Amino acid sequence: MNDVQSLKLSGVAVPHSAAEMLDEICEHFIEHAEVERSGDRAVLRSKSGIATIRTDDGKLLIALECSTQAFLEAARTDMAEHLFYFAGDQPLELTWMTPTSLLSLPNLHEVTVISVENVTPKMRRVVFSCADVTPFMGGDMHVRLLVPPKGRAPVWPGFRQDGRISWPEGDDQILVRVYTIRSVDLERGEVSIDFLQHPMHGISTPGADFARDARAGDKAALLGPGGGDLPTAKSMLLIGDESALPAIARIAAEVPVGTQMQALIEVEDEAEEQSIVSGGVLDVRWLHRSDYPDRTNSVFLAEAQKAIASIDPETFVWAACEKADIRALRSTLKERRHDRKKMYVAWYWERNMR
Repeated sequence: MNDVQSLKLSGVAVPHSAAEMLDEICEHFIEHAEVERSGDRAVLRSKSGIATIRTDDGKLLIALECSTQAFLEAARTDMAEHLFYFAGDQPLELTWMTPTSLLSLPNLHEVTVISVENVTPKMRRVVFSCADVTPFMGGDMHVRLLVPPKGRAPVWPGFRQDGRISWPEGDDQILVRVYTIRSVDLERGEVSIDFLQHPMHGISTPGADFARDARAGDKAALLGPGGGDLPTAKSMLLIGDESALPAIARIAAEVPVGTQMQALIEVEDEAEEQSIVSGGVLDVRWLHRSDYPDRTNSVFLAEAQKAIASIDPETFVWAACEKADIRALRSTLKERRHDRKKMYVAWYWERNMR
């Protein structure tokens, strides 16, 4: 965040319920920005700028303020994508006072598969070559992986008038999934992403399928990075299941020497444990679902709440797992009055939806 902002953009959204939409915005973005809510007005502050949103006669009036054109365009797209996601099947109109001046996405990076390997029986690593890996160094950890159809030249997305991304359709439709950058090799110009292999009867797993079938030379793209900042603190508590394991390992690998870390990680069984390398002091406790009585979902949540109860107020809490568990952990942290600036608590998947 810069104290002086120079570029501004305003827009108007007409959702099914402006009040409910503002509630959704505040609940979601609290993990990605400083959110100040006062009645029908919310202010979201992040490192890239400020978004002010208020309800007015059934509409959402949006004002974006950023220091660079790139930040402003990214903020427009991010806001538009989220508004339509929150709207779901409900009608939504979104217009901006100034149309985008860009024809292509500025943060799209074409990549090529270099190698593929199994880290554990259910975790598969794909290594990509990239012309410029510097955007993935430090900072945000999340990217959208774009995979074109097999046997077709890639057609990459552009912009819609409402600020959303315009995705290719028909024979050129691409696979889009969000993943964590596991590691970056600056010298070799390589980026690694770990994919959880979780076959589910009757449920499509296209991201896992891509990693299973990927071969050297396959083309893809990474859109981002955005979201999931690497935390900075002298003491950390890291909580997560397999979906968060790549992020936990990335955090542990990049903390300064001497950082004190506790990690509580749930996996299926001992075979899914990974060696986590860190310059910090790391104490890892693994939980195995295969050992739970009746395969109950409550064991991990209970142990996570116990771990939170044992820390001091200065410890940074990083947690990512299933949606219902995350909501419970947020309540636990709120009851303890843990500093909002000393936590990142986000859901990575939803039970019965995975």
